[in-house]
Amino acid sequence: MRLSGFAPLCKKRGHEVKVLCVGGPPMPDAREWIDTAGVPVRSYGRWCPASVRHYIYALGVVWTLLRERRHYEVVYLLMGGVQLTTALPMARLLRKRILMKFSGSNTIAPLAKSWLGRLQLRLLRRWADRILILNSAMKEEAVAAGFSDSHLGWMPNPVDTEHFLPPSGRDRAAFRSARKILLAAPLILFVGRLAREKNLPSLMQAFASVVERQPEAVLALVGDGPLKTELEQLAKNLSIANNVRFVGAVLPTAVCGWLQAADVFVLVSSLEGFPCALIEAMATGLPAVVTNIPGSTQIIRDGVNGFVVPCGDSHAIAVAILRLVENSSVRRALGTAARTLIEDQYSISKVIARYERLLIEITRYASGPTTRRRAALR
Repeated sequence: MRLSGFAPLCKKRGHEVKVLCVGGPPMPDAREWIDTAGVPVRSYGRWCPASVRHYIYALGVVWTLLRERRHYEVVYLLMGGVQLTTALPMARLLRKRILMKFSGSNTIAPLAKSWLGRLQLRLLRRWADRILILNSAMKEEAVAAGFSDSHLGWMPNPVDTEHFLPPSGRDRAAFRSARKILLAAPLILFVGRLAREKNLPSLMQAFASVVERQPEAVLALVGDGPLKTELEQLAKNLSIANNVRFVGAVLPTAVCGWLQAADVFVLVSSLEGFPCALIEAMATGLPAVVTNIPGSTQIIRDGVNGFVVPCGDSHAIAVAILRLVENSSVRRALGTAARTLIEDQYSISKVIARYERLLIEITRYASGPTTRRRAALR
């Protein structure tokens, strides 16, 4: 879960949050700090070799749960790892409520392939109050791993709709001008890791077809990753190198500027849990082209707030992009519908309300405005 924007609202609504994380890059070189959203963070293992860092972290989690046992009611685990094996028994021993949220598709099934993973699944089935998932594919994984439907709950990631806003014409023009992108040029945007599961070669091939009809079109890839060199060479081979911008990794605060400057957002992955980049794009009023995978189709309705295409089908991707680029009324209608959906279901306030209902359910606390509910997040 992205905490920026999320934690300040939690505080306003009477919650206290503390985050425990693994130390080392890219985390600050400090044991404790306050992040930009005002959230207290504690790291463990930052000075240890990478090979043992997660074990030190697991011990740190257990120690924190024991030492601060009077200061929290709920232990919220966000990712798998060796710390699950130590944190679950301690939380159970302390009689704390336990929530587990898996962070993406294909994260539950692999646990069954190792003895440690099987142990973690067994402990979660016995002790977790709720297993939180992101999409229907993850539900299938969880059921196959022995969890019942009643044990599962859907919990989306939130988006800060006050930060990710539709652009003003002046801001959009200024952003493009500073990056030497013509105001009239169609700008297609991808935000994320340049990794194999993002299927970016199929996007590049689709974009080559787009350029044939729209020679001034620009494809901006915001992010970095292991596929960068391969994609740069592919752009040269397709004769679109002058139309492709490899922006690289940018600060989270700079992502919004790219979204507001773009005309179309594209996410053609083969695997997603709940794509934060997609809902951020939709919050800025961008229509999206996505592939037909559960992580994306739970958000995008084909022809309503974006277009859904077969995974790996570069021709279909190109057709969808061109349909949006060449028809401003369709682009505006789908973008408006995208923004409306995010405001209605995925804004920070709406997601926090879902968490509050869940916390009330599992702790049986009153929901009055003065009630203080604390959670130790990992």
